Amino acid sequence: MLKDRTYQNYLAILKEEMVPAMGCTEPIALAYGAARAREVLGREPEKIYVQCSGNIIKNVRCVTIPNSDGMTGIAASVILGAAEGDASRNMEVLEAVTEKGRKRVRELLDEDICSVKLLDSPIPLHFIIEMSAGHDTVLLEIKYDHMNVTRIKKNGQILLDKEEQGGRPEKTDRTILNLEDILEFADMVNLEDIKTQLDAQIRCNMEIAREGMTGKYGLGIGHIIRESYSDDVLTRMRSLTTAASEARMGGCDMPVIINSGSGNQGIACSVPVIVYAKEMQLPQYRLYRGLIFSNLLTVYQKTYIGKLSAFCGAVSASCAAGAAITYMVGGKLEQIKRTIENTLANIPGIICDGAKISCAAKIAASLDAAFLAHHLAMNNLSYAPYTGILQEETAETISCVGYIGKEGMKETDRKILKIMLAH
Repeated sequence: MLKDRTYQNYLAILKEEMVPAMGCTEPIALAYGAARAREVLGREPEKIYVQCSGNIIKNVRCVTIPNSDGMTGIAASVILGAAEGDASRNMEVLEAVTEKGRKRVRELLDEDICSVKLLDSPIPLHFIIEMSAGHDTVLLEIKYDHMNVTRIKKNGQILLDKEEQGGRPEKTDRTILNLEDILEFADMVNLEDIKTQLDAQIRCNMEIAREGMTGKYGLGIGHIIRESYSDDVLTRMRSLTTAASEARMGGCDMPVIINSGSGNQGIACSVPVIVYAKEMQLPQYRLYRGLIFSNLLTVYQKTYIGKLSAFCGAVSASCAAGAAITYMVGGKLEQIKRTIENTLANIPGIICDGAKISCAAKIAASLDAAFLAHHLAMNNLSYAPYTGILQEETAETISCVGYIGKEGMKETDRKILKIMLAH
C-alpha cells in the first residue's frame, strides 16, 4: 500500500512539473530572467550583457520565439523580456507582447544593445544577465531550473543570493520515484487531486497539435505523415504529436503543459496517450491514469539525465508514452517493463543538437520505436538482459541510460556546440 507521504510527494511532483509554458522553454527562461532584471533596474536597459551555458545557446539558436513575429536568438529573447516581458506570468512571460513592443525590440536589436558570450559552466542550464541604464546596473543569475533565480545584485548590493543553500530550486525530491510506486499511484490516486493539471494538459497540448496540423509551421510534418502513411492509430498519434512540436518550435504563441522543463517532452508524453485513448474509445478515467503514469515515468527517467544534455528528451517522453499505452490496455508490470526495455534497447542514441523544428521528426521516430516496443511487450517479447546496455532490472537500465545521457555524452555535447557555433 502506497504511504501517504509518497502519495503527497507524487502529487507535488506532478503539480511542479505540469505547468504551462509558451514557446521553447530556454528562450522563454532568458526572457523571464530579463523581465525580472528589468523590474529590479526600474527602467528600460541601455546595455545588456548575457553569458549562457552551451546548452542554453544550443537550445535558443534555432527556434522562433513566440509572440515575436519571427524573431530568433539569444539577444532577441533577452530584449523581448527586458522591453515587453511580464515576469508575473512566469513561463508565459511574453504572452502580452504588442506590435508596438515588437517594433521597440527591433529598434533595440538594431542598436545592438545586447552582447552574448559563452559561459564556461559545468551546469547545463545556467545563464547570467547584466543590464545597465545610466549609473544603475543589475546582475541576475539563473541556474539548474528555468525560473530558479539564484542571485540578484543592483549597483553592487546583493539583493538575493541562494549560493549558501547550493542554489538549487526547492522542489520535491525526485529520487523517491520508482516504477512500482508510479504504477500503484496511477492505479489508486484520487483523480480529483490532479484533474486540473490533467485537463489543462489535454486541452492545451491538443489545441497546439491541431494548430500544427494546419501546416503553417516548419515543414508541415504532421500533415505529411498523415498523407504518406496508412490511416491507423500510430499514424494519427505521430502526426498530431509532431504537429504540436513543430508549431511550438516554429513560434506558435499557444501554451503547452510541459514536463521536466520541456514542452516537447510534455507534448510527447501526453499527445500520443490522448490520441490512443480517443481512437480506442477508452473511458476518460483510464486516459487520466495513463497520463499520470506517462508524466511520472518521464520525470523518473529525466531525473537521471538532467533537464539539458546531449541526450534527446523525446526518447524518454516517447518511451513513457509507449509504456502508458501498455498500462492503459491492461498490461501488467512485467509487460510495462518490457515496453520500456524494448524502447531503450532501440533508440537511446538520438542526440540533442538543440531545439528546432526538426525535433518533431525525432519525436516521430521515437514514437514509432515506442509503439513497436509496446506491441512486442504485449506479445511477451523483450530483449534479454545484458543485450547491449540492458540490465537485469528495468530500473537499472533506466539509470544506465541516464548515466550515458548525463555523464557519457558530455564530450558529445561540447562537439555538437562547436559544430553549431562554427557557422
